[in-house]
Amino acid sequence: MIPLEEVKLYLRVEGDEEDALISSFIEIARSICEDILRYPLSEFEEVPVLVKQAMLYCIANMYEKREGTHHYMKNESGGILETIDVMKNILGNLRKESW
Repeated sequence: MIPLEEVKLYLRVEGDEEDALISSFIEIARSICEDILRYPLSEFEEVPVLVKQAMLYCIANMYEKREGTHHYMKNESGGILETIDVMKNILGNLRKESW
């Protein structure tokens, strides 16, 4: 898992007003990664850099678009489905055939 402080540094967030929101994005990104990989991240002794990067990418996209997801989904690239597609490309080599 990626610690909250590491994610905040990546997002360039200094205050603690959005800690709960960012923490929820961390959990969502973890869940999406596990769904893509088809196994829990707890199977890793140390989470690979590729997985961390995929999670940070997902978290950053959710954070950036937190107030306009519907707009992005309809009118611009960068919606959650595109984010998941990019994550699948990042994590493809680590993915199992099935659960």
